[in-house]
Formats: sequence, structure tokens, C-alpha cells
Amino acid sequence: MPTGVYGGLEFEIDDDGFIQEPEKWNEAVACDLAKTDGVEVMTEDHWKVANYIRQYWLQFNLAPPFKMICKRTGFGEKYIWELFPSGPARGACKVAGLPRPTGCIM
Repeated sequence: MPTGVYGGLEFEIDDDGFIQEPEKWNEAVACDLAKTDGVEVMTEDHWKVANYIRQYWLQFNLAPPFKMICKRTGFGEKYIWELFPSGPARGACKVAGLPRPTGCIM
């Protein structure tokens, strides 16, 4: 499996760049992962989405449905796509330190 360095830590990553050791995730890691998807600066709104996704994943061991992300953050679908141009699964879940999500969250 390939590796990558994010936030000064080395991670095993899958072919799409998702870290495989989510327990090592921290905010510096999130910022570096965001840059891989074109998000240069993590704003308060980026953090709100990423932290919600991470919290949900830690509780249920899966990524939340996209509609739930919208409902819990108060952000519309279009705005979340603006925050994470590669999408809630590829962008937001990656930044939140999740392994590649299964199922359909977009």
C-alpha cells in the first residue's frame, strides 16, 4: 500500500489518497489532506463539516448520509460542494480522516 505524509506523520493511504490509520488523524493532518483536494485554507465552515463527519464516524464507524451532513451543519448541498469541490465523500470524508466511505454519500 502506498504511503503519504500529512501533518508531519506518515500514513498508509489507498489509491484514492484516503488515510488508513484514522486514529492518527489531527487538525494538521486535515489541513494537508484538504490541500490535496484543492482546499488551501480550512475555514470555520470546513471544520464544522469535517468535525461532524468525524464525530459521526467515531460513533457509528461509518460516514453519515449526505442529507444528514446538510441537516446537522445547517449548510445546503450546493454550499458543501463549494466547500469541498471534490464532493462530500472524496473531499470532506478524506479531510475528516475517514477511510474511503462505503455506500452512497456522494
